[in-house]
Amino acid sequence: MAEGKTRVLFLCTRNAARSQMAEAFLKRYGSDRFEAHSAGLRPGDINPLTVAVMGELGYDLAGYRSKGLDEYLGKAFFQYLIIMCAQAEKDCPKLWPGICERLSWNVEDPAAYEGSEEEKLSKFREVRDQIEQLVTTWVAKNTGPQRAC
Repeated sequence: MAEGKTRVLFLCTRNAARSQMAEAFLKRYGSDRFEAHSAGLRPGDINPLTVAVMGELGYDLAGYRSKGLDEYLGKAFFQYLIIMCAQAEKDCPKLWPGICERLSWNVEDPAAYEGSEEEKLSKFREVRDQIEQLVTTWVAKNTGPQRAC
């Protein structure tokens, strides 16, 4: 753990798109104060469209991988748990030792969108931009002293 940083876990169903985007954005916009992680309840491969749309903004997700909740539950402590979708909210353990605050950002799953490749890419961009806005707004609101639980 980075000394003095508030630990944040973004949780989604697969850790293939939304939570990966949120982790990358927090690393860029809040790395001075936050340590960002992501996980999925049923992890799968990172969606290639996630990599593509993040690459458009200069993010290299080459070192990123999809991680399961079991990598963290009972092994790592986080001040914030930010759940990225309604399904993960429903299935996430209700009790999580060490969590100070649990937030829900119900963001649409771009991988569930059906359409042409260009329409899918457009949906991924829309979701990416929404997540970037959520992260930057959250970081701006959390500029004070680090939370103690």
